[in-house]
Amino acid sequence: MPTKVIAGGLATTIQDLGRPGYYHLGIPISGAMDRYALRAANRLVGNDEGAAALEAVFIGPELEFTEDALVAVTGAEMTPRVDGEEQAPWTAFPVAAGQVLSFDFLKSGARAYIAISGGIDVPLALGSRSTYAIGALGGYEGRAIQAGDLLPLGAAAGAKAGRALPEALRRKLGAPVELRVLPGLYWHRLVEASQKSFFDDTWKVAPECDRMGYRFRDGQSLDFVEREPPFGAGSDPSNITDACYPYGSVQVPGGTEPIVLHRDAVSGGGYFMLGTVISADMDLIGQMQPHTPTRFVKVDMDQALAARHERQALVEKMRAALG
Repeated sequence: MPTKVIAGGLATTIQDLGRPGYYHLGIPISGAMDRYALRAANRLVGNDEGAAALEAVFIGPELEFTEDALVAVTGAEMTPRVDGEEQAPWTAFPVAAGQVLSFDFLKSGARAYIAISGGIDVPLALGSRSTYAIGALGGYEGRAIQAGDLLPLGAAAGAKAGRALPEALRRKLGAPVELRVLPGLYWHRLVEASQKSFFDDTWKVAPECDRMGYRFRDGQSLDFVEREPPFGAGSDPSNITDACYPYGSVQVPGGTEPIVLHRDAVSGGGYFMLGTVISADMDLIGQMQPHTPTRFVKVDMDQALAARHERQALVEKMRAALG
């Protein structure tokens, strides 16, 4: 029996771990902005880690259940309630048929992940149930959920209520948040003073932050090395001849406000990339609210790979804790 949406929240979409393999065709990876939180939520309710769940941004949805289910809410601190009774986050709790799941106001973070036993069983689109709203692909009719929608569920695996992820394994943001960046092919396009100020300055998340990318402001403008623009690049010094954009690329259009490309970003274009936020830190961005102070930290490839191993070790600890 499907779960009924009473209210969709601000921008609640169905997401799994994404649809790799189509980036070269201009179709982004999509999937959860905070993959660790999604994995943990699914584990808590007995789902496969990559099962489809709900990603709620800033404001949670209101859902009426038509059959008994197990639910877990991870990520942003947005207290869940069942018929008004508070439930623990990062913990599997039961919801009976006829009961309503709702959420308090946001206290910290930006995106909460709501996993339901059995997973949300919408049709696959290019191998994924993730919503890519700009392309009207995947999820529930290619869009955010809204009142009146009926969310189909898969078969539950029979997990038990009460399982919780230990506090030490719940990743939290620092103050300021530190995002490690590996300088890229176009790093040399910045003058030395701007290379230094990019890493020395404290930036803040701009209001323009979404699944496509996060913009940062309040740092110094970046200056470019003078050059003769190559054919097709345009006159702006931040332009290049069109190139591919890796996931996590840092653009600085006009040299003013860096933009980190995220899950729904385009795969190529004509802005230079000063570097790439390492994969181990991309989940953090998904939990950052506007005005969050941020420092970019320069790393080399060895440090980036070491961070990837540390990140994987954290995932393995989570798996071991939840069985």
